Amino acid sequence: MKFLGYMKKAIKNYNDTNLVIKIVFGMLVGVSWALVFHNLLGIKSVDISILGDIFVGALKAIAPILVFVLVSSSLASGDSKLDSRFGMVIFFYLLSTFLAAVSAVVLSFIFPQKLILHATSAVGKAPESLSAVMKNIIFSIIQNPINAIINGQYLGILFWAVLFGFALKKCSSKVTKDIVADFASAVSLLIKWIISCAPFGIAGIVYNTIVSNGFSSVLKYGKVLCLLIGCMLIVALIIDPLIAGVTLRTNPYPLVFKCLKESGITAFFTRSSAANIPVNMELCEKMGLDKDMYSVSIPLGSTINMDGAAITITIMTLATAHTLGIHVNIGTAIILSILSALAACGASGVTGGSLLLIPMACSLFGIPDTISMQVVSIGLLINVVQDSFETMLNSSGDVMFAATAEFYQWKKIGKPLPDFMTSK
Repeated sequence: MKFLGYMKKAIKNYNDTNLVIKIVFGMLVGVSWALVFHNLLGIKSVDISILGDIFVGALKAIAPILVFVLVSSSLASGDSKLDSRFGMVIFFYLLSTFLAAVSAVVLSFIFPQKLILHATSAVGKAPESLSAVMKNIIFSIIQNPINAIINGQYLGILFWAVLFGFALKKCSSKVTKDIVADFASAVSLLIKWIISCAPFGIAGIVYNTIVSNGFSSVLKYGKVLCLLIGCMLIVALIIDPLIAGVTLRTNPYPLVFKCLKESGITAFFTRSSAANIPVNMELCEKMGLDKDMYSVSIPLGSTINMDGAAITITIMTLATAHTLGIHVNIGTAIILSILSALAACGASGVTGGSLLLIPMACSLFGIPDTISMQVVSIGLLINVVQDSFETMLNSSGDVMFAATAEFYQWKKIGKPLPDFMTSK
């Protein structure tokens, strides 16, 4: 009986501990485990990377179901509609992605990069043009809803969830709506249980990253990687806060840092905007946002708010052009910014989703696939670090802009902002 008492107390203390603290502890465990067991003692059988696979796999598995039931339930039972706030969120998503591409162009002109290009085997099949990307997006929207949930295609999930929600809204039976709402609540609780296990998953992810990749591939293209990360940090800490600050006419950094801390950290390690949707949903709930809005805008953001993807596509494309001695004028650079922003919206919300869109952008300068696919290979070498920062920027921005639109509405009606926004 004493043992059970100790276990209950330990679990309570664990649940009461701040998630960020637990994640930092998980990181330290993963690093220590890799250095001691794998590198120092050479014991490769003690592999905890499976914890990371289980954690990310669980999030990816449940996230599509969560999105479908939350969106459907919110539209079916909610009193509010997708009003001007929703249009504002979409505008923020698209504006931020375009400005991210522009900032990548500017920094690429200031700090031009060269790549080491050589013969290599094809990495995968890339879209041939922007029209091919748009075609893929359209067919992703109208695909079989069951397939969309199974494959984690969030545009398709959103499309059918919205239709299903509006159809349920016309249903006269309140019992049916209550059942859907209860199911959504149950899935949300399941998500909280999974997120509470994040430190164990992070430990496994960090261990696997150190053991599998090390730092050799990062050092080879360190300058390009620094340019990518620097541009992403500028967008995260200057451009996006500027959009929020101008809109709210208040200091945006409490919101920025809260989103980076509570959404960006987990996104950094899961490296998947789709897998981080449940984390963002929970953060929106903690900030008191309207579920009818964020249950739609957050999944949508994981698809069209792709600042990091736009940066990656632009910088890698311009580095390729510079390596080949291709002159890029201002007009072409602007076209590239627009192209990268639109293409980024078609990047999947999973690990490395932006890399296969590089050849399409390279085609703007007449660069053949035999060259551009080499650039994709280079992207894969630095993908562990690049994609982590990319996902952190994208996912934290999803919450920040959803909250910005909501807080703007609060200020219009005289509702006070949350304490963390006003405390000094």
